[in-house]
Amino acid sequence: MKNRKLLIYLSFGLLLIAGCAKDYRGGITIDPAPPEEVVTPKPYSITEGFETGKKDPYAIADVQLSTGVWSFNDALIGNLPADLKNGSKSVRLRAGDITMKFDIAGVTQINITHGKYGTDANQSWQLLMSVDSGKTFTQIGTDIMETNTTLVTDSFKIETTKKVRFQIKKVGTATTRTNIDDITFKGIGDAGIIVGGSTDTGGADTTTTTTPPAAERGVTAGADAQPEVGDNSNLLMGNPSGAQPNVVMANDYLIDQKYYIESYNNSRGTPNWVSWHIDATTINNAAPRVDNFAGFSGLDSNFYHVQSNSYYNSGFDRGHNCPSADRTSSANANSATFLMTNMIPQAPQNNQQTWAEMENYLRAQVVAGNEVYIVMGAYGQGGIGKNGSANTINDGHIVVPSNVWKIAVIVPVGDNDVSRVSATTRVIAVNTPNVNTTVKDWKQYRTTVREIEKATGYNLLNMLPQAVQDAVETKKDNL
Repeated sequence: MKNRKLLIYLSFGLLLIAGCAKDYRGGITIDPAPPEEVVTPKPYSITEGFETGKKDPYAIADVQLSTGVWSFNDALIGNLPADLKNGSKSVRLRAGDITMKFDIAGVTQINITHGKYGTDANQSWQLLMSVDSGKTFTQIGTDIMETNTTLVTDSFKIETTKKVRFQIKKVGTATTRTNIDDITFKGIGDAGIIVGGSTDTGGADTTTTTTPPAAERGVTAGADAQPEVGDNSNLLMGNPSGAQPNVVMANDYLIDQKYYIESYNNSRGTPNWVSWHIDATTINNAAPRVDNFAGFSGLDSNFYHVQSNSYYNSGFDRGHNCPSADRTSSANANSATFLMTNMIPQAPQNNQQTWAEMENYLRAQVVAGNEVYIVMGAYGQGGIGKNGSANTINDGHIVVPSNVWKIAVIVPVGDNDVSRVSATTRVIAVNTPNVNTTVKDWKQYRTTVREIEKATGYNLLNMLPQAVQDAVETKKDNL
């Protein structure tokens, strides 16, 4: 009887052990099942370079490309010397469109490289998107004015969780042609899976460009960035407006872009001023112009974010404050100058002639054995571009300035730069109207620093001793 009771107790004990959540084997605790793996969506980048396709006539036809099937309507794949292209081929679009016949999921951004074919006149095109597998298309942004004689890349932010397909559509007649090359889809998710296409990248990054443009991006600073303080620092001559990196000062918001420093004005959508230093190391042409215009991801979410296509069809250039050619020491340095927070709506002739000539002149001073501290800004409202006068662009989000100004302090190469600025130091001050009729000779617009201070309310060169300021700020350069 005792043995029967013992067996019953032992059996009951074994049932209890078997019902527990854990199994004990050789002193090791083993969970009955591993937890579910948490899968983090991967970023992907897929580029269509049109290198694998062939289409000669302009007649409408479907073309199998590396990403999938595209419809070509009054378009072909060109490989002539006049075709602008990366590699050996690009699209030559006449008066029709090229349209994806497949969908892609998870897209957050599309980059498009483009330019004019040969010597054709200026023209325009549109980017359209479909979220219903091609039944209907809606335009993204405004018409893109094609004035480029070399390939440039622009990017468009995509704000939908649906699978999408895109169409690039020419505006106007067949008398002008546009080259399209290297369309890059960037996104997050299980794909690069292209729905209805021929390619599945499995989330791999297939981009070959080392510094692809982005709808928004920050600054990647290398060892060639300017020091934060001391000689060669971008703000050595002073903070003209007392700007601070505090969002409560949204219209005088200090941003250190490492290769230049600026006061940004959220209400205007442009900088108040930008300050930087140039010497032989910053203009050494170690890196080419990257042309990757993009919005700045470092702005507060409550700010209005100017995008790379916000100036299109406005009649005004995306005018650099800190010029591209002042930052050629690396791709990172040059890329920093293409952030839209470094741009103002500038009349084309004013930008491409008057200011380009002054920028070249200042770099020539560096080649002659000097270093230069520069502050540039804009003020007022209302300019005249190639389409006529305007007070604002981009549906009122960006103010067109009435005036564009710059001052430059030129000192021989050396150390202890502030102490070497004296009453005899050459300081150039220029103030131009933002109109499309300014003359090429920038020297005709010379003024004094004090006159610019009166117009802006800033205290320029405020790190110099007051006696030195009084001397250099009141004389007009005449060399």
